Amino acid sequence: MRNIWVWSLVAALAGFLFGFDTVVISGADKQLQELWNTSDAFHGSIVMAMALWGTVVGAILGGIPTNSYGRRNTLIGIGVLYLVSALGSSLATDPITFAIFRFLGGLGVGASTIAAPAYVSEIAPSKSRGKLVSLYQFNIVFGILIAFLSNYLLRDFGNQPWRWMIGAEAVPAVLYLILVFFIPKSPRWLFSKGKEAKAKKVLQIIQPNSIELDKTLKELRAQAEVEEVNENIFMKKYRFPLMLAFLIAFFNQLSGINAFLYYAPRIFETAGLGESTALLSSIGVGAVNLVFTLFGVFLIDKVGRKKLMLFGSIGYIISLNLVAAAFFLNWGGMWVPIFLFLFIASHAIGQGAVIWVFISEIFPNKLRASGQAFGSSTHWVLAAIIPSLVPLLFSTIGPGYVFAFFAFMMVLQLLFVIFIMPETKGKSLEDIELHLPDNLNNSTILEINTK
Repeated sequence: MRNIWVWSLVAALAGFLFGFDTVVISGADKQLQELWNTSDAFHGSIVMAMALWGTVVGAILGGIPTNSYGRRNTLIGIGVLYLVSALGSSLATDPITFAIFRFLGGLGVGASTIAAPAYVSEIAPSKSRGKLVSLYQFNIVFGILIAFLSNYLLRDFGNQPWRWMIGAEAVPAVLYLILVFFIPKSPRWLFSKGKEAKAKKVLQIIQPNSIELDKTLKELRAQAEVEEVNENIFMKKYRFPLMLAFLIAFFNQLSGINAFLYYAPRIFETAGLGESTALLSSIGVGAVNLVFTLFGVFLIDKVGRKKLMLFGSIGYIISLNLVAAAFFLNWGGMWVPIFLFLFIASHAIGQGAVIWVFISEIFPNKLRASGQAFGSSTHWVLAAIIPSLVPLLFSTIGPGYVFAFFAFMMVLQLLFVIFIMPETKGKSLEDIELHLPDNLNNSTILEINTK
């Protein structure tokens, strides 16, 4: 079990670089615009947003190398992208070059949301798979906090502090790149490529008990026998897991989480707070996110994915309605930050802890990367679109209506969790594939089989 924890932590470091890469740009924001004297439109859409569009492309296309070249080899490629992006963007002398290297980092972020959860889910024992895959989300949150801290410590370093802020990512990128060479290839990916002997060697480390090992190999062989040669996730037989992946990713962003994270200072300022908004948005939000992500990681294999989503959905509805009420009724002071911290806690213990675990479980081994790519691309396309609408919506209909809309969407998520979402806790990946229904009418089958 110790080996599995080490391998999972190494793979999850891709999440740390994801979080660091996403947030580190915030410290360079104003410095870059002043240095290159760019317009607000160019600065926002090219300099700042290019990494985000790289993430969308990486999420859409990341399933190809993950399927073809394997989970581990893709993780190595992701490490190279992070390193090249960090060094290239920190040394850039013009905004276009900077944006190109940031785009490469975004490709790494998008691909990591496919390869890392898929890898960990395929090496993890059923009883601790949720916890181990959730390490990826924990590392994202941890990377965000470290990026904020790094930006603060380097704020006055050298003539152009932004170069050191951006370049600092090279340090964890090199460490990750070295470590990832020492983890084995996914046994289930090896098996799907007809390399049963190599797969068995890895499985013997994961499952030293010969009875469990034989059971897993038997399930893998049975699965291979029923799989068609040219299967894809859009076949009728996979419509239910496809719908599950779409809906959990759809509701993740329709909670407003990225809209809030990108515009926290603007939201706090609109609510009447002053200069303390930057501290509240970075340190306060980051700390709450980290603490409740830890709770989610601890609980996901104990109470299950569905219960965490229930807790999170109820917390979303309460907190978002309170935020909306605060804007409608002009509640001043610290009310909005307090309600938004409750919102962040609800996200961290629910959607934040569950999404990457759940999507990595519901597709068969051969199509896992393609399923991950579908769910991740849904997530990232919406993550690009929704925050871009926030400034316009705030100025036209007002923040109260925006947060009320997000609250309504979380009511729909609650209905999805209660009536459609199956529980996958404690089941092997092969059992999940066997029992996961292919239509809504039988959506309780998996839950019955887990009792």
